[in-house]
Amino acid sequence: MFLAGLFSGIVIFGLLILFVFPKLMFIVSESKYDMDKTAELITESVNEHNWSLPHQYDLQQILAGKGFEVKPVKVYSVCKPNIAFRVLGESSIQHLSAIMPCRISIYEKANGKTYISRMNASLIARLLGGKAASVMVEAGQGSEEILKAVVKL
Repeated sequence: MFLAGLFSGIVIFGLLILFVFPKLMFIVSESKYDMDKTAELITESVNEHNWSLPHQYDLQQILAGKGFEVKPVKVYSVCKPNIAFRVLGESSIQHLSAIMPCRISIYEKANGKTYISRMNASLIARLLGGKAASVMVEAGQGSEEILKAVVKL
């Protein structure tokens, strides 16, 4: 009986990881505005919160140059220098550089509405623990503050 319960628990846990966890990895919110206004307000908010915007990718334009047509998609790489320094200056958590800087994606779906997606930094923080967790929580909270002006509640 014990082995059957253990096996059932492992199977259920595996199914949760397979089907539920991937949906929790990202936060997706509808914007209150169209694509252009959302992009404009996010750019302003990045500056107002003393973050930087080192790179912007217009994926629609990039793919059009390769012969593919997609709806508008922009990806912003946003960075808070003091948070980046805490990661890059600490050997034990430098591996987090693989997910730096924070990314904010703005895209239009077939329904014509604009959406914003980003990594669920709070969830990732819980998985990482330690120094990495505190940095991820701070970065995630900062990203959410940036998006408050555009996210539809």
